[in-house]
Amino acid sequence: MSNTTTTRVKVRNAVMTDVLRIQTLVNHYAKTDLMLPKSLNQLYENIRDFIVLEIEGKVIGCGALHFYWEDLAEVRSLAVDPDCAKRGYGALIVECLVQQAKEYKVNRVFCLTLVPGFFAKLGFKEVPHSELPQKVYKDCINCVKLGKCDEIAMVISTEIQE
Repeated sequence: MSNTTTTRVKVRNAVMTDVLRIQTLVNHYAKTDLMLPKSLNQLYENIRDFIVLEIEGKVIGCGALHFYWEDLAEVRSLAVDPDCAKRGYGALIVECLVQQAKEYKVNRVFCLTLVPGFFAKLGFKEVPHSELPQKVYKDCINCVKLGKCDEIAMVISTEIQE
């Protein structure tokens, strides 16, 4: 007889009842300046961008794919419960979001991050912010970090190499 337990991990689209948990996860990291905080209003308005990762019915991670243009989308609000960190769940969420981008035929996915090593391991490459004018003009212009941004821009291509 074996004593092994199987953890049931499920990635799914977020629903309205996930918003409070998503906010808790994201704002935990915002308090340490690792990401920007999200209001309930922002989350409710953008719930369709989010996926969540749950283990045995409890949401322990989230991430969003936000579309900017025909060929450009952003991975944002990636957060995993600190008690479940360093187990590959963040990578799984990013991989699912990049797969979504492929399904929508978006050629490039980017992120702005303070943890570039994590995204580099997943195939993202550092780029200057100037390569993301849609992001800069739409969001960065209203950001509290405007003029003093410390985030690293990184991009991954989703094009299938033939």
